[in-house]
Amino acid sequence: MNLATNYLGLRLESPLVVGAGPFCDSVDTARLLQDSGAAAIVMRSLFEEQIEAEIRALAFNTESPAESFAEATTYFPNFTEYQLAPDQYLRQIGALKKALSIPVIASLNGARLGGWIDYARSFESAGADAVELNVYQLVSRAGLSASEVESDLLEIVHRVASSVSIPVAVKLSAFHTSPANFVKALEGAGASGVVLFNRFYQPDIDLDEMEVQPQLRLSDPSELLLRLRWLAIISPQVKISLAATGGVHRSEDAIKALLTGADAVQIVSALLQNGPRFISVLLKGMRDWMGSHGYESVDELRGAMNLRRCPDPSSFERANYIRILQAWKISNSNEQT
Repeated sequence: MNLATNYLGLRLESPLVVGAGPFCDSVDTARLLQDSGAAAIVMRSLFEEQIEAEIRALAFNTESPAESFAEATTYFPNFTEYQLAPDQYLRQIGALKKALSIPVIASLNGARLGGWIDYARSFESAGADAVELNVYQLVSRAGLSASEVESDLLEIVHRVASSVSIPVAVKLSAFHTSPANFVKALEGAGASGVVLFNRFYQPDIDLDEMEVQPQLRLSDPSELLLRLRWLAIISPQVKISLAATGGVHRSEDAIKALLTGADAVQIVSALLQNGPRFISVLLKGMRDWMGSHGYESVDELRGAMNLRRCPDPSSFERANYIRILQAWKISNSNEQT
């Protein structure tokens, strides 16, 4: 059974990639993931705000008499709250590369043009095999159009991709008017791959304290459905690599992502819940399913259920939508109550 796949031009032993999270903070944990079958590992993100805070701190100590952005910076974590400072992050890349044989993918998280983009070059110098660019942006200004948002993001991707020789993947939000069109534009801007999709963490409101309360909820398999839909639509239309992230908790979830066109799947929540060795359980389940269904390799099943053979995907999607809604009926027991 051949589970090997190509992702971002990297040959991986399987499609199972550990997504951005805390796993790379410890070399021992990363090694355990590799021993359990992880094909590559993505480090937690280094944030635009984190890098610029360090730049401002340096300017403060050498030039500035006072903090110029005191009110604005109170919304973000204190510098000491970030798990890895920028210089520590670079050293951790080197430590991971020394300890592991699988690819190490560094991650940058930002949404605006700035000096933080130069860190992609530092990642490459430190030994990273690729860069995952997490363009996490929730647009709240009514005066900012969708075209302006996408234009800025494309410029960021172009500048990052043109500054390094290693591949750059873009972790993308689902909240674009035409995701397929934007992925094509990212391909033109120099991206080697796209990760579908970023998860927005929705804050709640604490009614006692009357404060906005951040919260983290791990993914569940229901979130995979959105990824499957867009993988099926996008995969026949682009040549760059595609990865699914969010909702992969079972071997069957990984198989579904591959069938709709993914080259790799990223796993985080399932590993946080079940531990690093869960990778081996997923791999066994994938082999069992492929064997029972007559597939000898990942290459054979990839994209077998995308929309390549559908002449009009939008009509197909709308027909499916209408059929589901029209099939819903109220039972006699509900009518009586």
